[in-house]
Amino acid sequence: MQHDNPIPTLSYDDMNEGQPLYVRSRTGRYKVATDAQVLAAARVAAESLIAGRDLMDKPQTVKAYLRAKLGNLGHEAFAALFLDNHLKVIRYMEMSQGTLTQASVYPREVVKAALRLNAAALIVGHNHPSGVPEASQADIALTKHLRQALSLIDVRLLDHIIVGAYGTGSMAEKGLI
Repeated sequence: MQHDNPIPTLSYDDMNEGQPLYVRSRTGRYKVATDAQVLAAARVAAESLIAGRDLMDKPQTVKAYLRAKLGNLGHEAFAALFLDNHLKVIRYMEMSQGTLTQASVYPREVVKAALRLNAAALIVGHNHPSGVPEASQADIALTKHLRQALSLIDVRLLDHIIVGAYGTGSMAEKGLI
């Protein structure tokens, strides 16, 4: 399997390779951080991936960011990066959270958010908790439907990134957008 991201995702397989991380408890004592605490902190830290360079004009930047945000969730989540006409991030927003195998996505809500944020373009992404970053037929159909809906309001859908434990998949790179 090809690894297309230079930034590795934290997973349960490699958590014992480094030094333990500690958190301060409410009483002021330090204790070893739980997996959930580490992953929650990593999702917050992912914001630093775009803080200094909020331009989403390179596929590797987008993949690394979405992998950090969505890569280790135990459920499917669908997110959108709303961009201006220079491909600068206006906002990252998780549009829906689902179950282990699916998340309900409503194109109407994505279009409403794009209009409200005055976005010129979007990059959407979702995770596959199974780890395999391959697009399903449902993913492809949703992407085509979203692209059509967004085109009616002159918003470009640039890519749909699928995040898995074993890498990321880009529908644009595969010619599916």
